Amino acid sequence: MKVPFNPGDKKTFIKQVTAADTAIFETGAVHPVYATFALGRDAEWACRLFVLDMKEEDEEGIGTSLNITHHSPALVGQEVLFTAAYKELNGNQLICAFEATVNNRLIASGETGQKILKKGKIETIFNQYL
Repeated sequence: MKVPFNPGDKKTFIKQVTAADTAIFETGAVHPVYATFALGRDAEWACRLFVLDMKEEDEEGIGTSLNITHHSPALVGQEVLFTAAYKELNGNQLICAFEATVNNRLIASGETGQKILKKGKIETIFNQYL
């Protein structure tokens, strides 16, 4: 694992909200705004941008934690700016904080954890559950 980052370093990406990102469950649509579970997926991606630069060819990242506070809605068609901040590295576990905004309005904040492991170790772990 490479460690080219320091606490406070940031990465960003922009996500345009689509109908597929809204709160739809087995019982139907709840409301036509960016769902908290879709925010979680995209927050993990924002923090994974660090992992992509840290992992070696024989390594991969795996999520370990996700904490989201949903502050306000984002509507279909709006662009959400995710800003991930490198918080700390505990052994092989990267902790990132993130914020998601629409036009400088905070829609979500939180933290993710991802471990960087050898691909073979991940396969061994998964194979235990076959």
